[in-house]
Amino acid sequence: MLDPYDFSGRTDPQIARMVLSDAGFSELDIEAGLENLWREYIAELRTRADEGHVRTLPGVRDLLDALSGSSWATLGLLTGNIEPGARLKLAPPELNRFFHFGAFGSDSLHREELPPIAADRAFLLEKHRYDGEDIVVIGDSIYDVRCAKPHRAITVAVASGRTPLSLLRPEKPDFLFESLEDFHGVIEAIVQSPAVERRIDPRRVPQDPDLVND
Repeated sequence: MLDPYDFSGRTDPQIARMVLSDAGFSELDIEAGLENLWREYIAELRTRADEGHVRTLPGVRDLLDALSGSSWATLGLLTGNIEPGARLKLAPPELNRFFHFGAFGSDSLHREELPPIAADRAFLLEKHRYDGEDIVVIGDSIYDVRCAKPHRAITVAVASGRTPLSLLRPEKPDFLFESLEDFHGVIEAIVQSPAVERRIDPRRVPQDPDLVND
């Protein structure tokens, strides 16, 4: 039974080790079996990751559309999922097109090691070195906040997942929202990053799509 576990924000390798260790497997046995585990996991995920099981949370697409169309933001995907699994999950709602690079659970067991990996990959694409407040981490778990803080990244926590506001607030993220439907608030949080302020033309700040459509 997996009900007692809270997997929110953990990397896939962490989850595998946690569950298998509790089931009595040794570290050596776990390590030896991970390649087969991921193969079976991806095969099963292919049968489940479809439009009936994967949904886009409110506000996500509007935010991605706005940021991807800006001249001052570079989108990267930072997730505890191994990369093949992450890409499969993003395929049904067609969100992969927003993320040309990222850092994944397949890159490191430890989530706090992922932001520098993502920054290095951004540098390879853009020849711009992102560091500290250049980086804004948006996530819905305490581990999203914790992985960003050692690197001085701006943290935007969103209570759209399984972690409620009451648990996100004690982590002291720089900004905290109930959902990404607060388009204006989230954009303002990102724009207030000192690094973004240096790069942005205020006249080109994305506007609330509802206001634009009106």
